[in-house]
Formats: sequence, C-alpha cells, structure tokens
Amino acid sequence: MAYLRIGDVDLYSEVVGEGGPVLLLHGGFCSLESMRAPSDALVPDHRVYAFERPGHGRSADIDGEYDYARGVADTLAYLDAVGLESAHVVGYSDGAIIGLLLALDHPARVRSLTAISANLDPSAFTDSASPVLAPLEREPGPDVERMHYERLSPDGPGHADVVLAKLFRLWRSEPHIDPAALARIAAPVLVMSGDRDTIPPGHSLLIAASIPGAQLCVVPGATHGLLAERPELVGAIVRDFVRQAAGQSRERRSSQTK
Repeated sequence: MAYLRIGDVDLYSEVVGEGGPVLLLHGGFCSLESMRAPSDALVPDHRVYAFERPGHGRSADIDGEYDYARGVADTLAYLDAVGLESAHVVGYSDGAIIGLLLALDHPARVRSLTAISANLDPSAFTDSASPVLAPLEREPGPDVERMHYERLSPDGPGHADVVLAKLFRLWRSEPHIDPAALARIAAPVLVMSGDRDTIPPGHSLLIAASIPGAQLCVVPGATHGLLAERPELVGAIVRDFVRQAAGQSRERRSSQTK
C-alpha cells in the first residue's frame, strides 16, 4: 500500500499477487473496497494493480470538475508509474467507461477488458426524469460507499457531498461513445451488468454486440451493486474470463514468434 505521484496529485495504490498483470478500475463514489471480490478472485494467479482516482477512497479531491478524459490520462500515467506496458483491465461503472475508452484509444495498453455496468451515454439511465439520483435513492439498506468514504477520505466526511455533486454533473453530461466506434476494439471483452441494474440489460447488449467477439453476462438478481450482491459469482466469472483471455494472448504471441 502506497501513494504514487500521478500528474499533479498523489493517488493511493495497491499491488498484490504474482502473475500476469491485471488493473482494477473502481466506480464513481467508490473506493477499492468495492473491488475486493474480483481482486480476491484474481490474486492467486495474477499480479493485481489498483489505484483510487482523485476524490475517491484514500485519494484527496482536486479542484474543478471530473471528466473521463482525466480518468483515462490518470490511468495511463499510473500504468507508466508502475512499469506496465499493458494489462488485463477490469473496470466497474465509471471504471468500465474508462476501460472502454482505453481499449478504443490506447489498444496496446489493454490485453483484455471486463466492463461491468458501463454505459455509452447519459441516456442509458432510463429510470426516471432524474436518471442518476432516483435509482440510488431507491436502493435499500445503509449507504456502504458513503460509509467507506467517511472512513477513508483525507478530505473528511463532510466533503462527500461535494464529490457526489461533481459526479452527478459528470453522469448527466458524459460519456458520449458512439456504439459504431466500438468495432475498433480488438482485445477480448466481457460486458457484465445486473438484470436489475441502473444500466438496462439492453444497453449492455448493445455494447457487447458492437464489439467483435465480445461476451455478455447478465447477473441474475443483481442491481448496479452486483459486486457486493453477488461477489462470489462475479469474482468467478471475471477470473475465468481473464484466464481465458490470458491464454489467448499467449497463443497469439507464440504464433507471432514462429
């Protein structure tokens, strides 16, 4: 556990396990605690890298607004900082959007992509006229991510509302990914979401159908919180997909050297 200087900020980082590299990208208003299920599943066979973006988890916030372009830039800078030319990427929600943009615009850095609960544009939130707030308000039980934030953030518990306000503005305005552009992605891709997700299953199907050879997994009985609701199932599916993708990568490298 350490902090790395990424651009103009210090971001919290964790690196565990041995084997082929996997990069975890958390969701909006999440910390790395939300990624424990896929991390635990991957660690026995892989070296797992993860960091917390500004304003999330143990990383201090930045002045100004959030955007996905900065998320991509921070991710590229993190890969450089830890000496990785490429990695298998496992992203959740905002992290999955960043993963899609990486696979589109920086294909050499992505060995495979698992995109969990990603959306291509704000219209994917179709639950109500208040597309982001309403689904969050309906979820029962304690606000686990806020509890993590209040426990971990160097900015103090009262800063949570500032972060959320910036995230709501981001979610209402970005991303804008053309489904047709996804045909450029050559890496193996797994698209995953819950059958009761804030992202409708049809939108996840659109993403998977737009990427050549992509696989689709709709997790039964799960909402946007599928990582916490079905941790063992999600972890097993992610582990098996990354293992399969790693095998395909080794076969390609072997054929290129013959």
